Amino acid sequence: MKEAYWGYWLILLGIFVIVIMMLINSVTTTTTQDYYLIKQTTEAAMIDAVDYGYYREYKELRINKEKFVENFLRRFSETLNINKTYDIDFYEIYEAPPKVTVKVTTNSGEAYWIGTDAQYGYDIVNKIDAVLEMNETS
Repeated sequence: MKEAYWGYWLILLGIFVIVIMMLINSVTTTTTQDYYLIKQTTEAAMIDAVDYGYYREYKELRINKEKFVENFLRRFSETLNINKTYDIDFYEIYEAPPKVTVKVTTNSGEAYWIGTDAQYGYDIVNKIDAVLEMNETS
């Protein structure tokens, strides 16, 4: 009977370790996933927002602010994680030369209690500065 209790404790320890690993994994991979998601979405939205009529006339790159914001939000919303809360802020959207700064704050919605009174949560902040450049081929 003593050996059966060791088996139960071993299974319980295994379940506990798996739960801890899942919690740590959800926190650490969120930063990397969000960074690359924001980076690729910003790049694609900037390319989609290029004003080709202006480029043909003046040979200078220019993006449309409203089109960039619309494309970014559409692309980002298609690939985001439904279990997290995102706060998206746009700073320094310059049309010519094309430069944008996007800050995305991710809140997992999880709260951690320390003691009986204090509640601590965490936010992951990713900020991207992007400049669109063109290659001159003559």
